[in-house]
Amino acid sequence: MRTTNRGRPHARPADPGDLGRRVADRRARLGLARELVAERSGLDPGFLEYLETHPVPVGVDTLTRLADALDTTVSDLLGGGRSAPSGRARANARVRLEKLDSAACWARISPGGVGRVVLTTAHGPTALPVNYRVLDATVLYRTGADGTLAGAAGTDVAFEVDQLDETFATGWSVLLKGTVSVVAEEEVVQWLRRHADPHPWPDGTRDVWMRIRPAMITGRIIRPEGPPLIGTPE
Repeated sequence: MRTTNRGRPHARPADPGDLGRRVADRRARLGLARELVAERSGLDPGFLEYLETHPVPVGVDTLTRLADALDTTVSDLLGGGRSAPSGRARANARVRLEKLDSAACWARISPGGVGRVVLTTAHGPTALPVNYRVLDATVLYRTGADGTLAGAAGTDVAFEVDQLDETFATGWSVLLKGTVSVVAEEEVVQWLRRHADPHPWPDGTRDVWMRIRPAMITGRIIRPEGPPLIGTPE
């Protein structure tokens, strides 16, 4: 329990558990209202809200209806296959490959997340994952002062982000190329810490801020057949 400034007890938010987090995340990725998912799955909206915010044991029937409502599988909702590489699903014949224009590329990577920095080292090309943020059409991430990423300052690198939907064998990929540099101005670093901090998942000290100013950005999307999304068809 915590206490408020007035001394009254205040309960900590409940841990939603893995299932609740996956249901909420999948619903958000699809842009679906909770009420619509509840209607699709034949569940009460209040129960669905509770499931997304609390650890709730559910039966196979409920899981199956939720998976159908969220266009995914029971295995995915339960976290199956998380230790295997992405993209092992069988190819879908009813999809097409399209180019994304620059605006569509930025729209897909702007929420931030995890991407890969591709750089050249003494041992050859290397791709390293980083937690990143986008600000003013640049990519920001943090690293250690003595690491490979910091040593790439002043060189040309590539940066890649992708997202896959295993259920439908669809997804997108965005690649940008540009020069990476260290953000050295202390006032800028302080502002970034307050407003755009990409929090690295790994532990350790990562207080060097890096910024990629892209010279070009390209992207592709594999999507189900139908009306075009944002982007320029091939």
